[in-house]
Amino acid sequence: MHENEIAKLILDCAFKIHKEVGPGLLESVYEELLAYELLKIGLSVKRQVAIPLVYESIKMEIGFRADLIVENKVIVELKSIEAILDVHKKIFLTYLKLSGLKLGLLINFRVSLLKDGIVRIVNKLDA
Repeated sequence: MHENEIAKLILDCAFKIHKEVGPGLLESVYEELLAYELLKIGLSVKRQVAIPLVYESIKMEIGFRADLIVENKVIVELKSIEAILDVHKKIFLTYLKLSGLKLGLLINFRVSLLKDGIVRIVNKLDA
């Protein structure tokens, strides 16, 4: 399955959750619910995955933790904050580069309309 197909399924589940429980809960709640919904439709999901950082001759076992990695192809970073800033997008692009993955979804659940809280970040993704 291509990254874009996976992303559509992730977003379908995110919209369902936002409609059911609404905005403003803890990020960990949305992580639990989204993982549950994705597993329910048969996708593989890893939670709180440690991604190493290699810098010259130094290897750190944990450079960051990915909230969710779906089908080993798409990183999902979940937020429940006032607004997604440009720095959040740049940090997330760094996460994609470190992981070697090509597509990420930054989803902020603390919005009235979920579509306003979704940012798609790409790292050398082929259409």
